[in-house]
Formats: sequence, structure tokens, C-alpha cells
Amino acid sequence: MTLTVGTGPATSGAAPGPSTSNVSPGPATHAAATHAATTHAATPEIASRDFPTNRGGLCRKGWTSAALLGHPERLTSPLIRNENGELSPASWDTALDLVAARLKATREQHGPDAVGVFGGGGLTNEKAYQLGKFARVALGTSRIDYNGRFCMASAAAAGNRAFGVDRGLPFPMEDLDSAHTILLLGSNVAETMPPFVQHLQGARNSGGLVVVDPRRTATADFTADGAGLHLQPVPATDLPLLLGLAHIVIHEGLADKEYLASRTSGYAGVVRSVAPWWPEHTSRITGVPVTLLRETARLLAAGTRNGGTYILSGRGVEQHVDGTDTATAAINLALLLGLPGSAHSGYGTLTGQGNGQGGREHGQKADQLPGYRKITDPAARAHVARVWGIPEAAIPGPGLPAVELLASLGQPGGVRAFLVHGANPAVSAPDSARVAAGLRALDLLVVCDFFLSETAALADVVLPVLQWAEEDGTVTNLEGRVLRRRAAVSPPSGARSELWIMAELARRLGSPGTFSPDPEQVFTELRAASAGGLADYSGIDYPLLDSGEAAYWPFPAGSTGTPRLFRERFAHPDGRAVLVPVSPASAGSGPGSGLLGHDAGTRDPLFAGATLALATGRLLEHYQTGAQTRRVPELAAARPNARLLIHPATAAARGIADGGPVAVANMRGEVRCTAEFSTAMRLDTVFLPFHFPGLQSANLVTSSATDPVSGMPEFKTSAVTVAPVSAPTPAGGPRHGAD
Repeated sequence: MTLTVGTGPATSGAAPGPSTSNVSPGPATHAAATHAATTHAATPEIASRDFPTNRGGLCRKGWTSAALLGHPERLTSPLIRNENGELSPASWDTALDLVAARLKATREQHGPDAVGVFGGGGLTNEKAYQLGKFARVALGTSRIDYNGRFCMASAAAAGNRAFGVDRGLPFPMEDLDSAHTILLLGSNVAETMPPFVQHLQGARNSGGLVVVDPRRTATADFTADGAGLHLQPVPATDLPLLLGLAHIVIHEGLADKEYLASRTSGYAGVVRSVAPWWPEHTSRITGVPVTLLRETARLLAAGTRNGGTYILSGRGVEQHVDGTDTATAAINLALLLGLPGSAHSGYGTLTGQGNGQGGREHGQKADQLPGYRKITDPAARAHVARVWGIPEAAIPGPGLPAVELLASLGQPGGVRAFLVHGANPAVSAPDSARVAAGLRALDLLVVCDFFLSETAALADVVLPVLQWAEEDGTVTNLEGRVLRRRAAVSPPSGARSELWIMAELARRLGSPGTFSPDPEQVFTELRAASAGGLADYSGIDYPLLDSGEAAYWPFPAGSTGTPRLFRERFAHPDGRAVLVPVSPASAGSGPGSGLLGHDAGTRDPLFAGATLALATGRLLEHYQTGAQTRRVPELAAARPNARLLIHPATAAARGIADGGPVAVANMRGEVRCTAEFSTAMRLDTVFLPFHFPGLQSANLVTSSATDPVSGMPEFKTSAVTVAPVSAPTPAGGPRHGAD
């Protein structure tokens, strides 16, 4: 029996969904939703759909996601914490009446900003839009942000200041197929987005795939046997590496002078900023040999004349306190080579969450209104206020980015009532023990979820919501293409759409404006609110999407959309892209110098004494905090526990045995897990996945220091000590709420 599924579920709901969701379209058929989880299902074949992004391919998470639709731990009734401290079932009216009353009391006693909202990059466009409106209109609070601040914030900030707009890939993914050269910065797509790797084949065939990652990942292995190059820089030196490559491009005459003169501004400043980064100096700081630096720069330039060159960045270079500057340096390199907006080349970033692109466009960010509008722009405020039917002055100003918002929980003058949608910050946030303490200190915590995640287990009220196959809506993939999702199965009788929940709470709160439970009505309002904005959806409707037409934003009414941005001009008023000079604040003196880029108050001092650099990331089998994937038997069996990847020589120096229990520690906390030897690791670096809770949570030791521009936390590089321990390693961590 053969089972092939190509449409793949585009996931959403309260917990983050499979990583395939932004490379595969939404609707799943009923058969796919019912049977895709098991290859032994009683059906002869489910035909795949040759969708251009994933071409019928799914990763393990996509194949197994349907197993969660009827999972025995599925929440099917509201839960309210009783006087004994236990969560017990309640009716919807009882739960919503309680939430509304407590929210009113909090606002009356402490003001509207004492109420906070935390959204997610897995919410549909409709839910992300209505959540932003609900926070600002029904609650009157500015205190809203979302977990995309942990994912795309630095890339978005860099894209906005260089191009005037942020769209992950400003071109269809198919364009990568014919590329001669692809520079992949800090992304292990072979494990995090497996269907994507087929788009790298052209570059591999030409020997032009260049992967930058301190770890020799499955993606880096694609460069073997003449397929390309793997650069393994010292952790936290991505910015110097990119500055060094730009120096070579300029001083070897590889820059596209005609493009720079006609389509950009700021070239002279960038020339000055990269002047100190001659190859030998760059090599000393990054550990990348001079020969590889020169070969990489020349390969990038040669690709522009032989099929095209693309530079793609991922979280590995962005989730740092200098992530915006690092992403900017990557954009500068692309502009020097004349890539963005050209016919056969380009620059882009790889969006990670199920609706990571659309989720950041429609108003659940602290500083944005729908259509990717700035909340401080008077014209934007006036336009959105007209759509919402409220006075412009009633729209609050900018709120707090995620890390600051979470730090305010339960604090004097901070948030006292908190609503969480589509996120699990008790596990996903940096310095997670402190965040969990803040969640416990709240007067009211309300969580919308379909499983009792670690955050939901701390809540006063848990509201059960729908999963991906049970609801209609839209999502926007990493190319800026809007995709239609259709309900494929009926939800449990006790679960409700978050749109319905917001509408019911808004009614109980006596909110102005309208809040519809119907996705199409909400999308119609979203279209009006986005009209004229950078992310203009006004020309898109459900019938258009149902017809199968490819809809890339901006898609103003009367247009045919924009599959390829920047062909004619960039989004700045003068139509030019801006090269922004960036540089590390402190260059140091090499791998043993400690800080690279920021002072000791913002980044851990690396390689001081016996410390190692800890990198965090994803596994093939799990996604985000694992709230879903750890409940899929096949995935949990494959990766039941957190394992620390460590080089055998590094382990030997510390008396660590392969498969032995270890403690990974710093001043913020301690992780207990199992060591796994790997020669793919640098001697100075260890790797820990962030999918596990409890004592195995990687975010117990990550820092809440943030990028000053984007608010992105320093997830990727923490200084830790690693030592063997005699106590047994926890088996999988607690499933329900312990932190």
C-alpha cells in the first residue's frame, strides 16, 4: 500500500504547528486529515498535490499531525482553577463570564495596560487580525505582542530599514531552482523544513551551495563531494564574517557598480564600515580560513553571471542581540552583488512558524496595525480607526516587545491579567524560569489551547480551541502567498474558534466595533484595514483563493498581486534600497576574546574559563515547545528526551560519557539532560534542542538580553558549563505544567 500526501496541513491553533506549514498549502482533504498520520491506514492511496513550494512533500511532523485531532489528551471543555488549586471543567458561559468580570475589574482597578495579550505566529490571518483589534478596542490595552518576536523580528527590522518592507521571500520559491549559487546563513532546512531542500538541488549540481553554521548539520552535509562549501565560524561571529565577505567583494572588484549607482544609497558608508575587515583579520576573529572567505565571495559573484545567486538567512544568524545588524550585513552583501530585485538573483529570509509571515502583518505586534502599518503613523491610525468604527484617539500607542512584556508580568505597574493565544511562553521564552514565575504571579491567566501545555497548566482559565483541520481561514506562506485553509473534519463539541471566543468576550465587555465569529467576514474587514498599507490584501477574497489563483501581497484591489517584489523599485519613497553601515561594538581579538559585538551587560562572555558556547535549535522530529509533537507517539518515541550534542574530545576533557547524564548550567539556571557525542560539533560549542519542558528546557539557561532594534532575544549563543552528574536524567520532562 502506498500513501502520499502533498497538500499537507497548514497548522495553527493554540500551540505551534508543524514546520511544513509555510511550505505546503492549506486545505487538507478529509482523507488526508484522517489518515495522513499512519502509513498503514486502510486506504490504497492519497494522491499528492504538486504545489510549487513543497511539490507533494511533507516532513515527519506533517505526516503525523493528524494523529492529534482525536488525541485522548485533547481539551474539550473550558477549565477553571477551583479553590483547591485544581483545573476543573466548566460551561462556556461560566468561563467567559468569569474572564470578562475579572478583566473588567483589572482595568477598573489598575488601568487598561494592566491587561496583556500574547499571540502566536501559528494563528490564521483572521485570528491574528482580530486579536490585535480585540486587544486595542475591546480591552483598550497597548500591551500586546506575540511569539514571532522570538522568530522573525531581527530579519523583519533589517528588511524594513533596507528595503522599506519585510516579506520573507520577495520572490516565489521556485526561482531558487535555477540558481547557480545559494548562500544559506544559519538555517538547517534539512531538518526544520525538509520539503525545502529540493529547491537547493540546482546550486548543489553547480557546486554553488554555501552553508554557514558552526555545526555540521544535515544541511551542511549537502555541500559534500564538490556540491559547495561549509563555513564553520566561531559562535557569535556571523556579523564579522559577513563584513569580511563584503570587504572582499568591494576590494576585489566583485561589486555591481551599475546596480549600486542606480538602485541603492549608502554605498560610501558601507565601504568605510567594512574597511577594517580584511580577510586575515576576519579569519582571526571567525576562525574561517582566508581561502574559504575568498572562495565564497568569488562564488557568490560568479553565480550572478551563471544562473543567479541567492542569499538566504535563518534564525541561526538572527537570534542574537546583534541580530538586526547581522541580517543587515547580509542584506548589504546582497546589495553589493546586485541581487535584490534582479531577474535571476535575490535575498530572503526563511520564515519558521505556521503563519510566521501573515502573523506579523495584521496587528498582533506591539508596534503595528493591520497592513504592516506603524501604530505611530497618524494616517495609519486614522485609516484603521475608520474601519474599526472608533475614534483615532481610542487606539492605544505602541506596547512592549515580547521579552519586556513577559518581564512585566505580575510586577508593580505591570501586567496583572494575561491572555495567551497560540503560544507556550513558559517553555519558549528565554530565561524561562523567570517567565514561569511571572505567569504564577498574575491575578488572572487565561490560555486558549487544545492541549494542556506547560503554560495552560499554570492558567486560571483554559479555553479549548480548534485545530488546523477543524477551521476555515487563511495563512500566508514564506513567499508572501496567501493560502486558503478549509475545515476538513468536525471539531469536538466542546471546542470553539478563537474568533468566537473574542466575539463573545467583546460582547460581555461592552466593546465598541464589531467582532465576528465568521472567518470570511473577518477577512473582509482585514482587507479593508490593510488597504493602502505595505501588506495590502484588499484585492484578495475567498472566491479568488478558492479559484486557485496565486495571490501574493501586496495585492491592491484591481491588481493581480506581486509575486516578485523590487523588480521596479524598493519600498522607500525614492525607490532605492538603503545600505546601512553596521559593525561589531567590540571586535575582540579572536575566539578566546570573550564578547563579540556587545558588552558584558548584553551578551554572555564566551569561552571564559571552562565555559562553552551553547547553541539551541530544532530537531527533525519536534516543533517549537513540543506541546503537540511530544504527544505524537511516533515522534516522541524517536526523540523522547533532550540530548546535548558535544564533541567527544570536549566531553573527554570533562569526564563526560556518551549517553551519560550531564548538567548544563550558568547563572540563570541548570538543564539536566543526556550527552550525545558528535564530531559535527566544534570543540568550543554544544547544541541543545528547545522542544522539551521541565529540567530539560534549554531556555532555563538562555538570556533575556535583546537586540536594541528588534527586541529579539539572544537565543543562539549562551555561555554554559557542562559537567557529568550522578543523578538520573529526567525522562521526557513533566507533561503537564511543572517548570
